[in-house]
Amino acid sequence: MYTDIALDHISAPRNAGEIQDADGIGNIGNPSDGDRLTIYIKVHKEIITDVMFKAFGCGAAIAAGSMMTVMAKGKTLDQAMMITNEAVSEALGGLPPQKLKCSNIAADALHNAIDDYKSKL
Repeated sequence: MYTDIALDHISAPRNAGEIQDADGIGNIGNPSDGDRLTIYIKVHKEIITDVMFKAFGCGAAIAAGSMMTVMAKGKTLDQAMMITNEAVSEALGGLPPQKLKCSNIAADALHNAIDDYKSKL
């Protein structure tokens, strides 16, 4: 059902946890299936220098949160805002269609974290 890349991110998620003094926090959930994702970011000179996540839900949500942290770290805020849920799924080697509702929250959580950071400036 899952690609080797997705299975790797499910079994050994990257950057799992939270940043206590995060510059921005983005929360998102999918009420239809109960998945929740929180992205924490640190920003220096408009560049995401650290990013971590917490996920509650199925493997696809965990894999998407993990991959999102890999994709976003080192990006400018503008570049990070261009990351889409579809790009996250593609980076995972594709996900089963029935799991897209679970994974299609990662980019939204990142965008919410960036918006949260900008609202504090």
